[in-house]
Amino acid sequence: MTSRDIFLGGGVLYKLYERRLRRQISGRRVPRHIAMILDGNRRWAKQNFLENVAHGHRAGAAKFVEFLDWCDELGVSVATLYLLSTDNLKGRNSTELADLFEIIGQLATDLSEHKNWKIKRVGTAEGLPQALVKRLENAESQSAKNTGMHINLAVGYGGRREIVDAMRSIVQMHAKKGESLEALAEILTPELIGEHLYTGGQPDPDLVIRTSGEQRLSDFMLWQSAHSEFYFMEALGPDLRKIDFLRAIRDYADRDRRFGQ
Repeated sequence: MTSRDIFLGGGVLYKLYERRLRRQISGRRVPRHIAMILDGNRRWAKQNFLENVAHGHRAGAAKFVEFLDWCDELGVSVATLYLLSTDNLKGRNSTELADLFEIIGQLATDLSEHKNWKIKRVGTAEGLPQALVKRLENAESQSAKNTGMHINLAVGYGGRREIVDAMRSIVQMHAKKGESLEALAEILTPELIGEHLYTGGQPDPDLVIRTSGEQRLSDFMLWQSAHSEFYFMEALGPDLRKIDFLRAIRDYADRDRRFGQ
C-alpha cells in the first residue's frame, strides 16, 4: 500500500479517485474473461490476530462476491475463481480443509442465488467430500437457465490434471470409435484438446489477477492462460478494493496484446 493509498482512505477522496479510474477506462477494452487467484487469506487472518485461518477464508469468500459484482458492472462475460487446488487437498490440514469445504459450499449456494449468474464447477471431485460435490452440483443446476455472467468455480482444480483429463477424454472417445492411435495422432490439435478441457467452449482468460504479492500461477489454467495478460497486486485477498480492481483493468486496457505476433 502506498502513502497515496493511505491518504485516500475510504472517504470522499477515495470516491473521487474511483470515479477518475472509471473515466479512464470508460469506452476502452474490457476483458471478456477474468481469472482470479485471491491469495493471502491465511496471512490476512494472522495479521489481524484472528483465532484461526477460517476467518480469513470467510473474508476471502465475501470478497469474491464483491469482485464478481465489480466484474458484472464492467460487462465482463466470464469470471473464474480459484477456490481450492488439488495441491491444497494434499497440503492443508484436515481442520482447515473441513472449514474450506463448508465455506466454498456456502459460497456456491450464495452465488447461484445472486443476480442472474450462471455457475459451473471446474475441477475433479476426487478428494472432495460428497456433501460439497452435491452443493456445487446444486448451484450449477439451479443456475443453469440463467443468462448473466458465467462464473467458473475452480474446486479440486489443477492445471496439469485438467490437461491429463482432457487427453484421457479424447483417447476414450477415440477408442469407442475403434480407430487406431495413428488416426488419433492425425487429428490431435490444440483446438481439440481445448474442447475437452473443463472450460471447453469458453473463451480463454484475457486477464489473470493474483493478490498478495505472489507472482506465480500455482497450477491455475496453465493451458488457457497461454496468451493471457497477468496482473499481480500487493493487497492480501480480503483487503482487495474496488480501486485495486479498476487499476488492473486500466493496466490491461493500456497493454498492446500481440498474441505472439
